[in-house]
Amino acid sequence: MIPKIALWALLGLGIVFILMFFLGGSNGSLEVAGDFLDIPRFTDAFLVWNYILFGLVVLITLAVVVVEFVNNWKTNRRKAYMTLGVVAGFVCLALVCWFLGSPEKINIIGYEGTDNQGAWAQLADAVIYACYFLIAATLCTMIWGYIHTRKLK
Repeated sequence: MIPKIALWALLGLGIVFILMFFLGGSNGSLEVAGDFLDIPRFTDAFLVWNYILFGLVVLITLAVVVVEFVNNWKTNRRKAYMTLGVVAGFVCLALVCWFLGSPEKINIIGYEGTDNQGAWAQLADAVIYACYFLIAATLCTMIWGYIHTRKLK
């Protein structure tokens, strides 16, 4: 019952933040190539909410992996090593994506800060590369699953 309530609460908060971002009005405008673009008022709140959700996903995922590893270690050590293999695979993916990223400055219209270069720029690139890889892996898995189930019938 508590996980269900927590999920509904997170969904409700997410909807509230999305509505605040899109319907919360403007915090001024920015001129880009002769056009004026509105700056949403609740951009920071929306970004912080996304950071919180990302942190929760990482913590829950790590907790599930640790619990699965411990349970598998007690009953079947081969499965425990396979769990470690999956974790090692994701660590390798993260490292490859990190080294594919570039620390060069990202030109963002209207942004004057320094968070768009160096390690932050490389992290942004790494996340994009990881998303590309995971989307491709998901599509390949879906196609393989479709072919595999057709073959079984």
